[in-house]
Formats: sequence, C-alpha cells, structure tokens
Amino acid sequence: MGRELFRPTQIQIAVLAAVGCSALGFALAMRYLAIENTPLGLACDAGNPGFVCALRRSVLIVSQAWAFGAVAFVAALLNLARPSIVLSLAALACASMGLVLYNTSPSAVAIACLALSLARPLPEPE
Repeated sequence: MGRELFRPTQIQIAVLAAVGCSALGFALAMRYLAIENTPLGLACDAGNPGFVCALRRSVLIVSQAWAFGAVAFVAALLNLARPSIVLSLAALACASMGLVLYNTSPSAVAIACLALSLARPLPEPE
C-alpha cells in the first residue's frame, strides 16, 4: 500500500476557506469599486494622492505584470511537488485574486494544480 495522501485538517481547511474568501473579496472590491469605477479612475488619474488611489495604482501595476498569476502558478507547482499548507495558502490567495484581476490563465492552472496536490502523497519524513 502507498503512502498517506496529503489531507488538510479541519482547521487548515477553515483557514484555507477564510483566506480564499478574503482574497476573493478583496479582489472583487478592488475591481468593481476602485479599478472599474470611472469617476474614481478619473480622480486618481488627475493626481488624487489618496489611499484608495495609491492602492488602485499598486494593484494595477501588480496585475499588469501578471504577478498574481505567476506567484499562484509557482506556488501551486511547488505545492504539487511537495505538499504544504503554507504553499496551498499562498497559491489559493494569489489564484483567487488573479482570477478576478485579469490573470485568469495562470491562476486557473494554479487552481487545477492545487486540486491535483490533494492526490499527492505526503513528503517522506526526514
């Protein structure tokens, strides 16, 4: 019989759900309340120095560099090779934000790799 599969505990599943929902909520709020909001976009482009404009500008820069999708993809591949709850959290958070913030292709592959990582055996004890 093979080694035991990677299975998060109930607490880890709750933390994964909380982090995933929080990242998804942040991304949805940024997209629909800050990025696609035309009056706010015009105010920010006119030089408004507010916190929301700085956050909007930062999210746009990171999103245009495909950083959410790239980090999610790399973390999911590492998690697929060696399952870990920390890598799962990073991949899930970045993939959730990437799916909403225009980094859909690498984020979707990262979600698929996260699902596949549940079928991987636990790492060998050292």
